[in-house]
Amino acid sequence: MANVFGILSAIVLAIAAFVAVKNKEAYQTEISERQTSERNLKTSQERLKTAQETLASTKTTRAETEAEVATLTTQKADQEKVNNDLKSSIETKRSETESNKSKLDDIRQKLASVGDIEELAGKIKQMGTEIEELRQSVTSNEAKLANLTSENQQVEARISGLNQESTYISRSESFPTLKTRISAIYPTWGFVTLAAGNTSGVVTSSPLNVVRDGEVIAKLLVTAVEANTASASIVPDSVGQDVVLMVGDQVVPGEKGAKAAPKEEAAPAPAPAPEPAAAPTASN
Repeated sequence: MANVFGILSAIVLAIAAFVAVKNKEAYQTEISERQTSERNLKTSQERLKTAQETLASTKTTRAETEAEVATLTTQKADQEKVNNDLKSSIETKRSETESNKSKLDDIRQKLASVGDIEELAGKIKQMGTEIEELRQSVTSNEAKLANLTSENQQVEARISGLNQESTYISRSESFPTLKTRISAIYPTWGFVTLAAGNTSGVVTSSPLNVVRDGEVIAKLLVTAVEANTASASIVPDSVGQDVVLMVGDQVVPGEKGAKAAPKEEAAPAPAPAPEPAAAPTASN
C-alpha cells in the first residue's frame, strides 16, 4: 500500500512539475510579445515626431518663399520706378537736343544774312560741341536703360517662377515636372519612400500616381518631405487587383481630388516583408 501511495505521489509531483514548466514558458512568451509591442510603439512614436518636424520645416520653407516673393515684388516696383525716371530723363535730353538743333538751324539762317562769319564761328563750334555732348549723354542713358530693362526682365522671370511654385505649394500639389521612383516599400505600415524630395518638387499632402507600363496602378498621398527624399501613404483601395508595388515603380504627380478607378474586388494588400526593399540603383 505504501508503494501505491509513493507511486501516486510521484505521478502528482511529475504532473505539477510539467504544469509549472508550461506555465513558465507561457509567461516568458507573454513577456517577449509585450517587449516586441513596446518596441513597435516606440518606433511609431519616433516616426510621428519626424513627420511633425518635417511638416514644421515645410511650413517654414513656404513662409520664406512667400517672403522672398514679396521682396522681389518690391524690388520689381522699385526697378520700374528707376526705369520710368530714366525714360523721363532720356526724353528730356532728347527734347534739349531737338531744341539745340532748332537753335542751330536758326543761327545758320541768320548767318546767311550776316557778314561777320568769324565772330559767329566760335559760337557755332561751341554749340556743336554741346550738341555732341548731349548726343553722347543720350547714347549712354539709352545703354543704361537697356541694361536696366534686361535686369528687370530677369527679375520678372524669377518672380513668375516663385509665384508658380508658391501656387503649387498652397494648393498641396507636387510640381508637374516631378518624375521619381519608389525607393522602399513598407507594406505593414501602408507607406512607401521616394527617391526625391522638395528640391525635385515633392509637396506635402499632394496626391501622386504610381505608373507602370504607362498605366496608373496605385495612388499615393505625400505625408512627409525632406530635401532629397519623401514618404507617402498608399491610398486605400487604390492598388489594382493582383498588383503588387515594387521598388523602382515610376511616380508622377496626381490630380487633386481624383478618385481611384473602380475595381471588381478589393485590391489585395502587398505581402508583408521583414525588411524594406533596397533602393533602386537607377537615377530619378
